[in-house]
Order: sequence, then structure tokens, then C-alpha cells
Amino acid sequence: MWSRGFILYITLAGLFLLTGCSGDSGSGPVAVKWDRDACERCRMVLSDRYHAAQVRYFPPDKKRSQVAMFDDIGCATLWLADKPWEQDPRTEIWVTDHRTGEWIDATQATYVRGHLTPMEYGLGAQYDPAQGGLDFTQAKQYILNVEQRYNTHSDHLLERLKEQGERREAERQSQIQQ
Repeated sequence: MWSRGFILYITLAGLFLLTGCSGDSGSGPVAVKWDRDACERCRMVLSDRYHAAQVRYFPPDKKRSQVAMFDDIGCATLWLADKPWEQDPRTEIWVTDHRTGEWIDATQATYVRGHLTPMEYGLGAQYDPAQGGLDFTQAKQYILNVEQRYNTHSDHLLERLKEQGERREAERQSQIQQ
């Protein structure tokens, strides 16, 4: 019948073919399963094809890159800010062009304010320059400022809700005692 060498050759060739067809080239963005894949930071489902982002990174304990998906460049920026691979030159950040939905290099994009985005950071990315547009460094600072404003506002709202709850409880106790 077939020799062991021939069977071994066919098996190895099959393994190489399967490895080569894994679907992930190790660079660039990956295909998104829209309305199924979730944002790594906020866990919202990725639905907006014009404001999504991806980060390809190399965890220290892994040999291959991994890709994290985000519903907004704001989530990607904030998630990446405290990761050890943020400054790794192999880390890639991709964002969809707000006009075409095509993936572009986030570090080379121009960011335009005034967009309705999933997490309300309000930045749309595009490949070509725009008047009043922000570069990647400016966009990151803008996102941090928006986040600070949200957090300050949220803290204030939580404090007011706590005060309202205490007043309601005091009124309830007063009515019980009467």
C-alpha cells in the first residue's frame, strides 16, 4: 500500500496548509462579527461600522498577537492606556473611517469632532487631513478630557442621588412616626 514516508509527507503538508489558513495574518485588523462581537472595555456589542476600533497587541506570556475590539476609539484609547504593551512598537491600533467604514491606521488618522459615536466621545476618524482635525496624540488627550468630564459629572450625580435617597428615607421615617 502506501509507504510511511508518503503518509508522513501528506500529514505534514496538511498541517502546513491548515496553519497557513488560520485566517489571522498576525498583522492588521481582523473581521468583525457585527452585532455579535463585544467591546473589550464596555462590553457593548459592536454595531456602528463607522466608529469601531481594534488593537492588536502582544501579551508578554503569549507567542502570537491578540486582537481586542472596541465600539469607539475612546474605549480603545482608555483600555490601552494602562496596558504594558501600549508603548510596544508591535502594537497596532485600527479604526474605521467614519465615511467609508474601511479600516485605517489609527495613529495616522485625522480625528474630526462632532460625531455621534457609541460611547459619546464624538470623534470620527478619516485617512485624509481635515481643517480643525486632531492627530492621534491630540485625539487621545481629547478623549481623556471627555472621560474626566464624564467622571466629574457622574460623581456629582451620584452624590445628588445619595442625598435624595437620604431625604426620602428621612421623610418616610417621619411619616411612620406620625
